[in-house]
Amino acid sequence: MDIRQITPAYAVSPQIEPSDFTALKDAGFARVICNRPDSENPEPLQAAAMAEAAKAAGIDFFVLPLTHDTMTSDNISKQMDAAASAGGPVLAYCASGTRCTVIWSLGQASAGGDVDEILSTAAKAGYDLSGLRPRLAQLAE
Repeated sequence: MDIRQITPAYAVSPQIEPSDFTALKDAGFARVICNRPDSENPEPLQAAAMAEAAKAAGIDFFVLPLTHDTMTSDNISKQMDAAASAGGPVLAYCASGTRCTVIWSLGQASAGGDVDEILSTAAKAGYDLSGLRPRLAQLAE
């Protein structure tokens, strides 16, 4: 697994495997958020199979498939609520971790976060979101 810490309570990762859930539970994650649509994955990595593996490992699993077109204010709120209500650290995953970082950044901006700080935080985790600056600034207003 390539876990990248965004904040102490929110980390992102490229696609994980069903066998990773025990290690995620042991690492202290309270919830895993799947931001990857099933259409991008073979059946063993689709949400239903991942949810079964999460349940077997005793970790909460939340599904919110995202694409560029579905980064809506409603989905931003759902992601932020899923992270905030987890009762502990959250790992969100997609193909590369980028979508999970983008939706986090949009949520931070929507809450009035500092755009430079949001972009810097994402960059420290290896995600260059500088192209989102105009949208983040608009949301932060």
